[in-house]
Amino acid sequence: MQEIALCMALIGFVTAPFGDDSNPTVADQPVVSRSRDVPAVAVGQVIPDLQFKDIRALTRRLSEFGAHEAYVLVFATTSCPLVKQTLPKLAEIRRKLIKEDIQFVAVNVGANDSIRDMAAQAIDLDIPFAFVKDINLTCTRALGVQRTPEVVVLDRKMILRYRGRVDDQLRLGGAKPEPARRDLEEAIAEVLAGKVVTQPETPVDGCLISEPRASDSPQSDSGSSPVYYGQVDRVLHARCGQCHRPEGGAPFSLQTLEDAQANAQMIGEVVQDETMPPWFAAKKHGEFQNDPSLNPDEKNLLLQWIRSGCHSGDPARATIVGKPSTGKWRIGEPDLVITMLEEHTVPATGFVPYRYTVLPYLFLQDAWVEAFEIRPENPAVVHHCNMAYMTKDGASEETFLTGYVPGGQPMDLGRFNNGTACFVPAGSGLGLQIHYTTTGKEEASRIQVGLRFPRKTVKKKFRHLLLDPRGWQIPPNDPAFRMQANHKLSHDVTLMGLFTHMHVRGRDMTFYSVSPDNRREILLQIPNYNFEWQLGYEIEPGKKILPAGTAIEAVAHFDNSAFNPYNPDPESVVTYGPQTIHEMFNGFVFFVQNDETLNIDVDAKTGHVKSP
Repeated sequence: MQEIALCMALIGFVTAPFGDDSNPTVADQPVVSRSRDVPAVAVGQVIPDLQFKDIRALTRRLSEFGAHEAYVLVFATTSCPLVKQTLPKLAEIRRKLIKEDIQFVAVNVGANDSIRDMAAQAIDLDIPFAFVKDINLTCTRALGVQRTPEVVVLDRKMILRYRGRVDDQLRLGGAKPEPARRDLEEAIAEVLAGKVVTQPETPVDGCLISEPRASDSPQSDSGSSPVYYGQVDRVLHARCGQCHRPEGGAPFSLQTLEDAQANAQMIGEVVQDETMPPWFAAKKHGEFQNDPSLNPDEKNLLLQWIRSGCHSGDPARATIVGKPSTGKWRIGEPDLVITMLEEHTVPATGFVPYRYTVLPYLFLQDAWVEAFEIRPENPAVVHHCNMAYMTKDGASEETFLTGYVPGGQPMDLGRFNNGTACFVPAGSGLGLQIHYTTTGKEEASRIQVGLRFPRKTVKKKFRHLLLDPRGWQIPPNDPAFRMQANHKLSHDVTLMGLFTHMHVRGRDMTFYSVSPDNRREILLQIPNYNFEWQLGYEIEPGKKILPAGTAIEAVAHFDNSAFNPYNPDPESVVTYGPQTIHEMFNGFVFFVQNDETLNIDVDAKTGHVKSP
């Protein structure tokens, strides 16, 4: 589907020059004739401070990379075959020049490439530098780029010094064994040496860059543009209503026409960028039963409604929405509710370290639980909350049960309908690790936990393994530090879900299965991990069965560079630790063992095993 950015004004580049415009223009340089009009910025001129979006859909500027001796920008799509062959060349050039002060950036210009698609390409091709999205081609036009994989070299004063190919080896119709001239490397060397680039422009054989365009407008039943009643309201209620309602945890409600019109531009931006509804799995790997993403028709409908003026339509055709549940629990009325004894105070602003609390309930007997729900009474201040059972030996990742994030689902094993339940041993209590966020005023917080016990015979124990490597150190200013861990299965298992936890330097995580005969499959890829949205990814029962001897592997990258907008200190060596100034690698794999048949009947009021 061809797409354009909703808010063009937000993506444009700044017209004031960035850098030292007192530097004279380089004259008498050979110029390559180009197939389309060349814009005002020519070789030898200072460029504007380009603007684009990063992998987290944040609007950024080129100047945010900081001062460097040179900048190399390669323009890319996920579909151009020469891009796929050329990006590894760029990665190799970067490795050869790692001691030089050069900032490499891949600029995605694919009309059909989402930000998540762009981020996934960096993982798939193992490219260790930043990827950004030029949504409406303002960067492309400013730099006179016409094809992918065209490259541009800027010097430390942001003067355009080279524009053209990487080398002359690759062509759309074939390739030479070796390049006759390594144009990009020659240009970089001359820029670093302060010399005039011998060949400042070279022809590029690649894929022409397509201008973004709006896709065909979906029609209402009357043949006109989309309307709210009967069309847009159906999508918003189905996809957004759980959070965007009074007391739903979202910053504003989307229950009415007035709500939607008042927030239309914000809706358009997050829908275009695919940051809402929150979901971070790459579409081409795995299917997940809790995926809330908009399908292409839904996305297009919302965008076209906003572009066409947010028309209301006929209120008589409003989507009929079921009466909201009067209950406050998403798992249904719990069999047991446990409430924190203390009330936490969250300051108005500033850094809030993790808070820990033990809930006032002791499991005197072994218990089986089908559903847990963590429910903050004040959801606005809870960034996330993790829960584990605690024994006399304390709690650990091995005793982890579930977590809470805004927009996520409670852990309800009843959704799997396969007789699975969580086991909590006698003598245990429940402990919470809470990450609070500030709201600008002092707030109070108390959290409840609801438990629902099984009504059916328990056949399987809900299990998990944790991939958690230790002993690593993330170097300063490393934009893509690689870390991995693996575990070999001792039983045939059926996967039920995957979950990852990193801190603010986490960039991506990919889960693989490697079968006993070495077949490798991606189970889940999170290309643009976001600490604000730590979601679980649920696999429909029976869809992913792995035999004993299969290795589960997780690979993650961490961005300790200055371009990471959430990085506390890019000059620090980062080690393992519980606070967000530290870092963690937690890859959770949830499953049941296929050879296990428990056949345990449970008292639905207590979760205890029924006496024979």
